[in-house]
Amino acid sequence: MASINDIMVDITPQVLLKAYACGIFPMAESAEDSALYWIEPERRGILPLDSIHVPRRLARTIRREQFEVRIDHDFEAVIDGCAEPQPGRQTTWINNRIRSLYGELFDLGHCHTIEVWNQGKLLGGLYGVRLGGAFFGESMFSRERDASKIALVYLAARLKHGGFSLLDTQFLTEHLVRFGAIEVSRETFQRQLDGALLGGGEFSKLPSDCGGAFVLQLVSQTSNTGCSTA
Repeated sequence: MASINDIMVDITPQVLLKAYACGIFPMAESAEDSALYWIEPERRGILPLDSIHVPRRLARTIRREQFEVRIDHDFEAVIDGCAEPQPGRQTTWINNRIRSLYGELFDLGHCHTIEVWNQGKLLGGLYGVRLGGAFFGESMFSRERDASKIALVYLAARLKHGGFSLLDTQFLTEHLVRFGAIEVSRETFQRQLDGALLGGGEFSKLPSDCGGAFVLQLVSQTSNTGCSTA
């Protein structure tokens, strides 16, 4: 993995978007470290939108629609959740500079959240960056079983319906592999990214009130039409 300290560079939202277009993203060593590092993995995780696998038990949960899925409702709450300790991860890389930068991207319409709620409580979700026809997943969290997985399925449906062609996961995890995520070389990723940037993606095209059954149908098919809860 290549990394370059940004100590000589003032990172702005515009610089950040240019970095994403070049296949680079920032991370911090810890929440206490104010420095950011440019990361360019030699092997990149992606989730192909035309071959997503939704586990059967999770599909049943989504069809039951026990949760409310909100889009771009509470960015601060989502990034707070992503910064919380999780099983297997007791520390976070989300420092104050990350919070500020992605908050600015959110205000500019380039950062989005998928949030899973129940009875007024945020149970899980994710956030990431939209640029052209590419979506760069940044982080996700769960406070209840399956919450982040539900968010991921709803994200995939939204990207497919909106005409996106690339979902970048940065790295592979066991969680993502179950959904069909794969690893590609840096060169292959950049080619796919260049193609995605030439196209367009409309994040808001999918209505926010689509039912779980339709979301699952959308994820599993190559092409789609309008939203239907039937």
